[in-house]
Amino acid sequence: MSESRPVTETDLHAYADGFLDAAERERVEAHLAHNPEAARRVSDWQAQNDGLRDAFAAYASARPSDLQLIAGHRAATKAATPRLAMAAAAALVFMLGGLAGHFGPMLFEKAPTATAMDALPHEARNAYLIYASEVRHPVEVFADEEAHLARWLGKRLAIDDLKVPDLKAIGFKLVGGRLLPVTDKPGALFMYEDETGRRVTVLVARNEENRTTSFRFAAASGVETFYWIDGDLGYAVTGDISRERLQQIAEECYRQFPT
Repeated sequence: MSESRPVTETDLHAYADGFLDAAERERVEAHLAHNPEAARRVSDWQAQNDGLRDAFAAYASARPSDLQLIAGHRAATKAATPRLAMAAAAALVFMLGGLAGHFGPMLFEKAPTATAMDALPHEARNAYLIYASEVRHPVEVFADEEAHLARWLGKRLAIDDLKVPDLKAIGFKLVGGRLLPVTDKPGALFMYEDETGRRVTVLVARNEENRTTSFRFAAASGVETFYWIDGDLGYAVTGDISRERLQQIAEECYRQFPT
Protein backbone atom coordinates (compact mmCIF):
# COMPACT_ATOMS: atom_id res chain seq x y z
CA MET A 1 0.00 0.00 0.00
CA SER A 2 1.45 3.33 -1.01
CA GLU A 3 1.51 6.23 1.44
CA SER A 4 0.61 9.80 0.55
CA ARG A 5 3.71 11.02 2.40
CA PRO A 6 6.43 9.31 4.44
CA VAL A 7 5.67 8.43 8.04
CA THR A 8 8.25 10.24 10.16
CA GLU A 9 9.64 9.49 13.60
CA THR A 10 7.49 12.32 14.95
CA ASP A 11 4.39 10.74 13.38
CA LEU A 12 5.18 7.52 15.22
CA HIS A 13 5.67 9.35 18.53
CA ALA A 14 2.40 11.28 18.03
CA TYR A 15 0.61 8.00 17.27
CA ALA A 16 2.05 6.36 20.39
CA ASP A 17 1.00 9.39 22.47
CA GLY A 18 -2.54 9.41 21.01
CA PHE A 19 -2.22 12.84 19.39
CA LEU A 20 -3.33 11.99 15.82
CA ASP A 21 -6.75 12.41 14.28
CA ALA A 22 -8.56 9.47 12.68
CA ALA A 23 -7.13 9.98 9.19
CA GLU A 24 -3.56 10.28 10.46
CA ARG A 25 -4.00 7.22 12.68
CA GLU A 26 -5.11 5.19 9.67
CA ARG A 27 -2.10 6.37 7.66
CA VAL A 28 0.33 5.43 10.44
CA GLU A 29 -1.40 2.09 11.08
CA ALA A 30 -1.07 1.22 7.39
CA HIS A 31 2.65 1.98 7.66
CA LEU A 32 3.00 -0.14 10.82
CA ALA A 33 1.22 -3.07 9.18
CA HIS A 34 4.03 -3.26 6.63
CA ASN A 35 6.88 -2.37 9.02
CA PRO A 36 7.16 -4.85 11.93
CA GLU A 37 10.21 -3.13 13.42
CA ALA A 38 8.43 0.22 13.55
CA ALA A 39 5.38 -1.49 15.05
CA ARG A 40 7.54 -3.03 17.77
CA ARG A 41 9.10 0.34 18.63
CA VAL A 42 5.69 2.01 18.85
CA SER A 43 4.44 -0.78 21.09
CA ASP A 44 7.46 -0.26 23.37
CA TRP A 45 6.81 3.48 23.52
CA GLN A 46 3.17 2.92 24.41
CA ALA A 47 4.20 0.59 27.22
CA GLN A 48 6.69 3.21 28.43
CA ASN A 49 3.96 5.85 28.32
CA ASP A 50 1.68 3.73 30.47
CA GLY A 51 4.45 3.11 33.00
CA LEU A 52 5.48 6.75 33.13
CA ARG A 53 1.90 7.92 33.50
CA ASP A 54 1.40 5.62 36.45
CA ALA A 55 4.71 6.50 38.09
CA PHE A 56 4.65 10.27 37.54
CA ALA A 57 0.97 11.17 37.32
CA ALA A 58 1.33 13.44 40.35
CA TYR A 59 3.83 15.64 38.49
CA ALA A 60 1.58 16.34 35.51
CA SER A 61 -0.10 19.15 37.44
CA ALA A 62 2.91 20.05 39.57
CA ARG A 63 3.77 23.65 40.23
CA PRO A 64 6.90 24.95 38.42
CA SER A 65 8.71 25.12 41.78
CA ASP A 66 8.00 21.40 42.32
CA LEU A 67 9.51 20.61 38.93
CA GLN A 68 12.59 22.62 39.79
CA LEU A 69 13.06 20.52 42.92
CA ILE A 70 12.60 17.29 40.98
CA ALA A 71 15.16 18.39 38.40
CA GLY A 72 17.72 19.29 41.06
CA HIS A 73 17.33 23.05 40.79
CA ARG A 74 17.36 25.31 43.80
CA ALA A 75 13.92 26.42 44.93
CA ALA A 76 12.82 29.71 43.43
CA THR A 77 11.75 32.56 45.68
CA LYS A 78 9.04 33.66 43.29
CA ALA A 79 6.74 32.08 40.73
CA ALA A 80 8.72 30.37 37.95
CA THR A 81 8.63 31.85 34.45
CA PRO A 82 7.70 29.76 31.39
CA ARG A 83 11.43 29.54 30.50
CA LEU A 84 12.22 28.08 33.95
CA ALA A 85 9.40 25.60 33.55
CA MET A 86 10.84 24.56 30.18
CA ALA A 87 14.30 24.13 31.70
CA ALA A 88 12.81 21.98 34.45
CA ALA A 89 11.07 19.90 31.81
CA ALA A 90 14.39 19.37 30.04
CA ALA A 91 16.10 18.20 33.21
CA LEU A 92 13.19 15.88 33.95
CA VAL A 93 13.49 14.32 30.51
CA PHE A 94 17.18 13.67 31.12
CA MET A 95 16.45 12.31 34.59
CA LEU A 96 14.08 9.74 33.08
CA GLY A 97 16.69 8.70 30.52
CA GLY A 98 15.24 10.67 27.60
CA LEU A 99 12.78 7.82 26.92
CA ALA A 100 11.71 8.13 23.29
CA GLY A 101 12.11 11.91 23.46
CA HIS A 102 8.46 12.49 24.22
CA PHE A 103 7.92 12.50 28.01
CA GLY A 104 8.55 16.26 28.25
CA PRO A 105 5.76 17.06 25.75
CA MET A 106 3.41 14.75 27.71
CA LEU A 107 3.79 17.03 30.73
CA PHE A 108 3.95 20.47 29.18
CA GLU A 109 1.98 20.37 25.93
CA LYS A 110 -1.62 19.49 25.28
CA ALA A 111 -1.35 18.05 21.78
CA PRO A 112 1.82 18.58 19.74
CA THR A 113 1.42 17.88 16.06
CA ALA A 114 3.84 16.84 13.36
CA THR A 115 4.77 20.27 12.03
CA ALA A 116 7.87 22.45 11.87
CA MET A 117 9.47 20.51 14.72
CA ASP A 118 9.93 17.58 12.32
CA ALA A 119 12.46 19.44 10.21
CA LEU A 120 14.58 20.91 13.01
CA PRO A 121 16.40 17.78 14.30
CA HIS A 122 16.73 16.42 10.76
CA GLU A 123 18.32 19.62 9.46
CA ALA A 124 20.55 19.88 12.55
CA ARG A 125 21.80 16.30 12.19
CA ASN A 126 22.51 16.75 8.47
CA ALA A 127 24.47 19.94 9.12
CA TYR A 128 26.47 18.22 11.86
CA LEU A 129 27.31 15.23 9.67
CA ILE A 130 28.37 17.43 6.77
CA TYR A 131 30.42 20.07 8.57
CA ALA A 132 31.68 18.63 11.86
CA SER A 133 34.04 16.26 10.04
CA GLU A 134 35.55 19.00 7.88
CA VAL A 135 39.20 19.73 8.66
CA ARG A 136 40.12 22.80 6.63
CA HIS A 137 36.72 24.43 6.03
CA PRO A 138 34.34 23.49 8.85
CA VAL A 139 32.98 27.06 9.09
CA GLU A 140 32.74 30.22 6.98
CA VAL A 141 33.78 32.64 9.74
CA PHE A 142 36.26 31.50 12.39
CA ALA A 143 36.28 32.29 16.10
CA ASP A 144 38.78 35.14 15.76
CA GLU A 145 35.98 37.14 14.06
CA GLU A 146 33.27 36.32 16.58
CA ALA A 147 31.80 39.84 16.68
CA HIS A 148 31.49 39.92 12.90
CA LEU A 149 29.97 36.41 12.94
CA ALA A 150 27.25 37.48 15.40
CA ARG A 151 26.41 40.64 13.44
CA TRP A 152 26.36 38.87 10.08
CA LEU A 153 24.21 35.92 11.12
CA GLY A 154 22.00 38.11 13.29
CA LYS A 155 21.28 40.32 10.30
CA ARG A 156 20.50 37.37 8.03
CA LEU A 157 18.13 35.85 10.59
CA ALA A 158 16.67 39.25 11.62
CA ILE A 159 17.83 38.82 15.23
CA ASP A 160 19.05 42.15 16.59
CA ASP A 161 20.82 40.77 19.65
CA LEU A 162 22.04 37.39 18.43
CA LYS A 163 24.82 36.17 20.72
CA VAL A 164 27.29 33.42 20.03
CA PRO A 165 27.03 31.09 23.05
CA ASP A 166 30.16 30.94 25.20
CA LEU A 167 30.75 27.31 26.19
CA LYS A 168 34.31 27.58 27.51
CA ALA A 169 33.16 26.99 31.08
CA ILE A 170 32.01 23.50 30.12
CA GLY A 171 35.04 22.64 28.02
CA PHE A 172 34.06 23.63 24.47
CA LYS A 173 35.64 26.48 22.55
CA LEU A 174 34.15 28.20 19.53
CA VAL A 175 35.45 27.07 16.13
CA GLY A 176 33.27 29.51 14.21
CA GLY A 177 30.00 29.55 12.32
CA ARG A 178 28.29 29.61 8.99
CA LEU A 179 25.07 30.55 7.22
CA LEU A 180 23.03 27.62 5.93
CA PRO A 181 19.48 26.97 4.74
CA VAL A 182 16.99 25.51 7.20
CA THR A 183 13.63 24.64 5.63
CA ASP A 184 14.37 27.14 2.85
CA LYS A 185 15.11 30.00 5.25
CA PRO A 186 18.44 31.40 6.49
CA GLY A 187 19.79 29.52 9.49
CA ALA A 188 22.88 29.95 11.66
CA LEU A 189 25.24 27.13 12.62
CA PHE A 190 27.81 27.56 15.39
CA MET A 191 30.49 24.93 15.86
CA TYR A 192 32.47 24.10 19.01
CA GLU A 193 35.13 21.57 19.94
CA ASP A 194 36.67 20.28 23.17
CA GLU A 195 40.34 19.67 23.92
CA THR A 196 40.19 16.23 22.28
CA GLY A 197 38.80 17.70 19.05
CA ARG A 198 35.31 16.33 19.50
CA ARG A 199 32.78 18.73 18.00
CA VAL A 200 29.21 19.83 18.63
CA THR A 201 27.03 22.17 16.61
CA VAL A 202 24.33 24.65 17.63
CA LEU A 203 21.69 25.45 15.02
CA VAL A 204 19.41 28.50 15.12
CA ALA A 205 16.48 28.71 12.71
CA ARG A 206 13.33 30.71 12.14
CA ASN A 207 10.08 29.22 13.44
CA GLU A 208 7.22 30.32 11.22
CA GLU A 209 4.57 28.79 13.47
CA ASN A 210 5.54 30.91 16.48
CA ARG A 211 4.72 28.09 18.90
CA THR A 212 6.89 27.50 21.96
CA THR A 213 7.57 23.86 22.77
CA SER A 214 9.23 21.83 25.47
CA PHE A 215 12.66 20.26 25.01
CA ARG A 216 12.91 17.08 22.94
CA PHE A 217 15.45 14.50 21.81
CA ALA A 218 16.14 12.86 18.50
CA ALA A 219 18.85 10.26 17.95
CA ALA A 220 20.16 8.30 14.97
CA SER A 221 23.37 6.33 14.40
CA GLY A 222 25.05 7.62 17.53
CA VAL A 223 24.31 11.29 16.81
CA GLU A 224 21.92 12.97 19.25
CA THR A 225 20.07 16.25 18.99
CA PHE A 226 18.47 18.18 21.81
CA TYR A 227 16.04 20.73 20.37
CA TRP A 228 13.31 23.20 21.28
CA ILE A 229 11.33 26.18 19.95
CA ASP A 230 11.20 29.42 21.88
CA GLY A 231 8.82 31.89 20.26
CA ASP A 232 10.03 32.90 16.82
CA LEU A 233 13.17 30.77 16.89
CA GLY A 234 14.07 27.11 16.90
CA TYR A 235 17.29 25.76 18.42
CA ALA A 236 19.09 22.42 18.13
CA VAL A 237 22.28 21.16 19.80
CA THR A 238 23.83 18.16 18.06
CA GLY A 239 26.80 15.89 18.71
CA ASP A 240 28.02 12.34 19.27
CA ILE A 241 28.82 13.04 22.92
CA SER A 242 27.09 11.69 26.01
CA ARG A 243 23.53 12.76 26.68
CA GLU A 244 24.59 14.30 30.00
CA ARG A 245 27.21 16.45 28.28
CA LEU A 246 24.73 17.43 25.61
CA GLN A 247 22.37 18.51 28.38
CA GLN A 248 25.00 20.83 29.82
CA ILE A 249 25.58 22.46 26.45
CA ALA A 250 21.88 22.80 25.63
CA GLU A 251 21.06 24.34 29.00
CA GLU A 252 23.92 26.81 28.69
CA CYS A 253 22.81 27.80 25.18
CA TYR A 254 19.25 28.19 26.44
CA ARG A 255 20.42 30.61 29.11
CA GLN A 256 22.45 32.69 26.68
CA PHE A 257 20.21 32.94 23.64
CA PRO A 258 17.76 35.87 23.40
CA THR A 259 14.14 35.25 24.23
